[in-house]
Amino acid sequence: MSQFHVLRIGHRPERDKRVTTHVALTSRAFGASRMYLSKPDSRVVTTINDVVAKFGGDFEIEPLSNPKKFVKNWKGQIVHLTMFGLPLEDFEDKLMEEQSPILFIVGAEKVPPWTFEYADYNISIGNQPHSEVSALAIILSRLNGNCGAQKFDGPLQVIPSGDHRKMIDTSR
Repeated sequence: MSQFHVLRIGHRPERDKRVTTHVALTSRAFGASRMYLSKPDSRVVTTINDVVAKFGGDFEIEPLSNPKKFVKNWKGQIVHLTMFGLPLEDFEDKLMEEQSPILFIVGAEKVPPWTFEYADYNISIGNQPHSEVSALAIILSRLNGNCGAQKFDGPLQVIPSGDHRKMIDTSR
């Protein structure tokens, strides 16, 4: 199975910090090992590093200064998530068999044309306007069938409960 990475492109620090944080949280929770942020935002990086420290996992977030060069030099498959793409169902089996790392490109504002050109796959999760967070969650969930069974082993552990919030702190 492939290793998953996510590139958040077009992040606008004042407008998108909450959504970008959710892209990173979704990336981590659904099995990606790293997220690259096209425009540095120390608040997002700090928030995600705090989550990893508390809840565990091997997830990292890395700011990039030149996302175009990064994508051009990527060694593996590139999947651009866009509502203008082809249906995931047409490529799901092929992507599940992929052994090289997969980079998912998730946009914020209108993505530059090179995003479509460099992608091996321009894939849609439906062709209607929707959240990039939901598109990322759906594709990672479909390609990483065991994402719900991952062990994060952080000091804070969520205990599943049908009627209330329950966590334990193993560091005490």
